[in-house]
Amino acid sequence: MPRGRAPGYDTQRAQILARAAQLFAQQGYSGTSMNQVAEACGVSKPSLYHYVDDKYQLLVEITQGHIDRLRALVADEATQAATAPDARLRQLIVRFMAAYADAQAQHRVLTEDVKFLEPKDRRRVVDGEREVVAAFARAIAAARPDLGAAALHKPLTMLLFGMMNWMFTWLRPNGALTHADMTPVVADLFFGGLGAVKVPPPAAMSRRATASTAPRVRPRGTRPSAAEAT
Repeated sequence: MPRGRAPGYDTQRAQILARAAQLFAQQGYSGTSMNQVAEACGVSKPSLYHYVDDKYQLLVEITQGHIDRLRALVADEATQAATAPDARLRQLIVRFMAAYADAQAQHRVLTEDVKFLEPKDRRRVVDGEREVVAAFARAIAAARPDLGAAALHKPLTMLLFGMMNWMFTWLRPNGALTHADMTPVVADLFFGGLGAVKVPPPAAMSRRATASTAPRVRPRGTRPSAAEAT
């Protein structure tokens, strides 16, 4: 009879995936060893292999898990038929920004390390990304049918994702602004242009001292750029 899983197996496995995502985000997938993952998780290397087969499985599950969570968000929003289309689109932006804030390491791995996936696994992840993009494009077309008729809903979707997806390249982990601070800015800018962006109240700007609950991610070639001041 096969031995059952120990109590806490799923929790420990989730922690291993989260720590591996942190290491991949900081050092890159190819620059991280299973020894480092085991050390970061506080387990022996043999114990680590009780939870995952190899480093590649970690990459597959991190990227697939992140895109599956994003797919679930758009699927859930699609059920809100009674909500006005512009409100539904704004809510999608809010929920995605919150998801990115809570999974910054996983998002960076999805964005930068998907190239290391084997073709069949990469295709599955990319298909999931396309599903998410298509859902946003439909939401934009519902909010502005004229844009859909002019085939502008997909380019506008990519512009929106350009604002959301790459925020980790310039938003400092412990800087003055958080993803939550930037969420209304992204939504206002997308819906109304520069003139619609509102200046956050001083209290929102000063709460950064206690805000960041997400673990720091940075190194890897080390990024900010000119926007290091944020």
